[in-house]
Amino acid sequence: MKEELLKGLTKEQIEKLNKCKSNKEILALAKEEGIELSKEQLDAVSGGACVPDGDTRNPRRCPLCHHTNTKLVSKNDMGRIAWDVYLCLDCKVEYRIVNNQY
Repeated sequence: MKEELLKGLTKEQIEKLNKCKSNKEILALAKEEGIELSKEQLDAVSGGACVPDGDTRNPRRCPLCHHTNTKLVSKNDMGRIAWDVYLCLDCKVEYRIVNNQY
């Protein structure tokens, strides 16, 4: 899904996008840069597709800032897939750890 978000962006815009910590920041960046998002890109942002995946070997390490000052905020189970959502208390990014997939 991330490939859809990056389509048509310059290297500088991608660097700015990678610094965004929330979907709201991504939308603000798009507006600031005059980037018109496609329907697929808007769906990806509003649907939370920007939540990064963490490392299953070390779920307490933030994938953005790499600190371990994190908190488990929710457990999700859809039957075929289960994941935990963590919040990094340092950089405020939420990320998910997929526990199992079929």
